[in-house]
Amino acid sequence: MTDAPISKSEREDLQRLIRQREKVLKSAAKQRSAELLADFENQMGSEFAFDDDAVWQEAMNAAAVEVERAKQKIAKRCRELGIPDRFAPTLGLRWHHRGYDNQIPARQAELRRMAKSKIDAIEQKAITEIEMSCLQAQTELAVAGLTSTTARGFLERLPGIETLMPRLAYGDVAGEGDRPPAVEQLVSPNALRQRRYRQRQALRSITLNVTPDEDDDAAYDDDDDEGAP
Repeated sequence: MTDAPISKSEREDLQRLIRQREKVLKSAAKQRSAELLADFENQMGSEFAFDDDAVWQEAMNAAAVEVERAKQKIAKRCRELGIPDRFAPTLGLRWHHRGYDNQIPARQAELRRMAKSKIDAIEQKAITEIEMSCLQAQTELAVAGLTSTTARGFLERLPGIETLMPRLAYGDVAGEGDRPPAVEQLVSPNALRQRRYRQRQALRSITLNVTPDEDDDAAYDDDDDEGAP
């Protein structure tokens, strides 16, 4: 038993539902962006007390004992030096409730801009995927209602995104047209022959202590008869 074909009224109802779903999902994406930004603000503004965690509290208590010993040692030395207590130096223990990044206003502003840019990119990607999925659903509905080969072929001939946005070639950016990359030029047969010729000429100059004359420019071994530089 095969499923009955989708009727025209069913396709119209489904198409309306898909369009409505696309609209709602785009609104949800914007709402999600606002939620993500608010969550980041909460993370950046969070403060932590030393007694929020048992390990932190244990470390704080141990540090307080050592600091008290150090204070007593400093006070004793100050009395030996004749420094009055009210003028004597000392030290203390301080728990920082926030990190460096989220207590400096300039750094906070920078992090906020970075988070906003990242969230905008996430939202745009989500909207694109929503549109693509809804388009795919509408296409499948349209194909299900097509009866002629010509109509189906029309949809198949529509270009994809890879065709509309082809791969970027190096020459298109560097302005070198169809010229091969430098790596390919260096390993080409003609380039290798030229390189061997220059090496022989340099070696000959060193051996004979003379500079090759113009006639030497045309001199090649038998395997270099295809051309000189």
